[in-house]
Amino acid sequence: MQTLFRIAALGLAAMLPACAPQVSQTPRTVADAAPAAREPVTILVSIDGFRPDYLDRGVTPNLSRLKASGVFSRMIPSFPSKTFPNHWAIATGEYPDHNGITANKMEDPRRPGEVFNMASDDPFWWNEAKPIWVAAEQAGIRTATMFWPGSNVAWGGTMDKDWPHAVTGGTRPQDWQQFAQAVSGTQRVNAVLDWLRRPAGIRPKLVTLYFDTVDTAGHAHGPQAKETTAVVADVDDKIGMLLDGLERLDQPANLIVVSDHGMAATSTARTVALDRFLPAEDIRVVESGPYASLEPTKGHEDEVAAKLLGKHEHMTCWRKQNIPVRFHYGANRRIPPIFCLAETGWSIAPTAPAGSYSGGNHGYDNRAPEMAALFIAHGPAFADGANLPPFPNVDVEPLLRDLIGLPAKAGADGTDAPFQQVLTTH
Repeated sequence: MQTLFRIAALGLAAMLPACAPQVSQTPRTVADAAPAAREPVTILVSIDGFRPDYLDRGVTPNLSRLKASGVFSRMIPSFPSKTFPNHWAIATGEYPDHNGITANKMEDPRRPGEVFNMASDDPFWWNEAKPIWVAAEQAGIRTATMFWPGSNVAWGGTMDKDWPHAVTGGTRPQDWQQFAQAVSGTQRVNAVLDWLRRPAGIRPKLVTLYFDTVDTAGHAHGPQAKETTAVVADVDDKIGMLLDGLERLDQPANLIVVSDHGMAATSTARTVALDRFLPAEDIRVVESGPYASLEPTKGHEDEVAAKLLGKHEHMTCWRKQNIPVRFHYGANRRIPPIFCLAETGWSIAPTAPAGSYSGGNHGYDNRAPEMAALFIAHGPAFADGANLPPFPNVDVEPLLRDLIGLPAKAGADGTDAPFQQVLTTH
């Protein structure tokens, strides 16, 4: 019986070539097997608090390589040189006076008793200017945000005050993450790379990526500290991970690496105490630090103006409408009536500090060298090894529009003019 099975099997094997469909014997070339070339993706990376001169410390091989073979500038942050106003200025192309995010902490007369802080995701606070990812989504361009202040907000929507975080309407990126400091830099980079592994139909064309650790170290230790340099090196390593991942995916990318502001060394020994000028009960301080925004208490307006307005040692105060024009700041309803700006490296506080502290801070004159922000652009759309004069950070959003194919934004403060000589495609 086993012999019979073997004979039958041999006979069947002999018949198979005759019965099988004929297949071309022409060998496939590598070109035949290769997948279609990927379209470039635009990746906007923010390294919070990264001073351009951090590149001179010898610990940033990846960023320095991008700088050497791309476009570099010492970008001018918007005023005030704080995190949320500047990230929103970059994303909207509008100065804080126009985009509505005028401070990290602010109030609005339309919402008495409410205070905006860096955890606020009620669209009410954000709806005054449309960010780039919303404009892109509304034009059918897919976006993904691995953190960016405001990118978790359903822009254009309304929040139900009886059910916090329940929002009606609004637009978000197709993919977005709620900010959590515990999410490591490695996890953030891997999330971006995972999005880019997707099929073309659901692969984002515009991606944001945000790192906060350099800013945190700068605040805690100061810009010159070895601890800050160590964190700068770590973030540069994460940039290297991103570059390696893009290469493995064979994914061309136009990278825009920015910071929102720089960092200045500070100390409690350099503090201006407001109670030296007038009684604490005469004013209500909304925000203090490198600047103080405040409101005189009712009936004390003239006294406060007489004692505070003008130039003092290490501090200058204005009525909001008299803030120097070059700051593009002072018209928005969310800015309190009186605004005081400290000399770079100094702080303004309601009272003298009880203890001692040294570290770093930002929020100073946006033209101060210590506040300069990083700008590096690298990819197929950019020339090699070009340096640009300083330009305002509201110009980044018009550049992003050029890269992803959106028309210019009506009424924007920014322009793509600074980049026309370094763009290889228009």
